[in-house]
Amino acid sequence: MAVVLDLFSRQVIGWSMQPRMESEIVINALLMAVWRRKPEQEVIIHSDQGSQYNSYEWQDFLKDHNLCASQSRRGNCHDNAVAESFFQLLKRERIRRKTYLTRELARQDIFDYIEMFYNPKRRHGYSNDLSPVQYEKQYFARLESV
Repeated sequence: MAVVLDLFSRQVIGWSMQPRMESEIVINALLMAVWRRKPEQEVIIHSDQGSQYNSYEWQDFLKDHNLCASQSRRGNCHDNAVAESFFQLLKRERIRRKTYLTRELARQDIFDYIEMFYNPKRRHGYSNDLSPVQYEKQYFARLESV
């Protein structure tokens, strides 16, 4: 599984599941994020140094969509703390002690966790105990009132 998280709100804005961790999985997750957000300005995309993030396909996708790559230094796990936190929550709150009979059942359950619980309902201390969706709505409502 690969995810794209918005560091401002902690919302999962792109995700993908594939049998193998190759460039296709991260490009599909990023494609979902680009489709959802439709960025008009350059956006920084942070990742670790996995081989899928160094592929020609990944680099071409970033260039074609006005995205700028940023990577952690080798051995610096703190740069990916937000993503690691998300995966820890997913495992603890949803998939621990579960056995999925098929990949499709796993995909459906993870879809439900991300799209029906984590983004719209899961509260975060980082965002004043609001869900990622509520946090963004509150932020944009404040911008409009200024």
